[in-house]
Amino acid sequence: MVPEAEVRDVLVELQRLRARVPLLSGALAASTDGLVLAHDTPGVEAEGVAALTAAALGVSIRMTDATGRGGFRELLVRGDSGYIATYAAGSSAVLTLLAEDRINVGRLHLEGRRAGARIGELVDAALPRTERPVTPAPPRPATAPGRTLPQRPT
Repeated sequence: MVPEAEVRDVLVELQRLRARVPLLSGALAASTDGLVLAHDTPGVEAEGVAALTAAALGVSIRMTDATGRGGFRELLVRGDSGYIATYAAGSSAVLTLLAEDRINVGRLHLEGRRAGARIGELVDAALPRTERPVTPAPPRPATAPGRTLPQRPT
């Protein structure tokens, strides 16, 4: 699980996000299996939202796989009274935002993606190496970005 210091950092990030985007009514960070990491969700049962997020995430991952759309990035649900947006947050967490109907959806996505990336960095850095999925590092270019060296036949 994520150490207490990192959980506090995640909560601070959620609170900053809600301060920046006034029409957000709640923000929750959870593990991909539905456990609450941190939340700022007044009037909403965080554990229930985290569990539902995990279920929606499972369906979303299957949909992106089945349609060849790559890995999960985000999910947006619109109800009569507002939005629920879920963003990938590193390799083992998600960020779920609750927003009022009047929110600018472009701003919601911009801020949600940024916060998801920051929370993902915090959570992934806190996980012991044995819990992280093993992914090979991408090769580093030998020259400046955008330039490639000619390859010699071997």
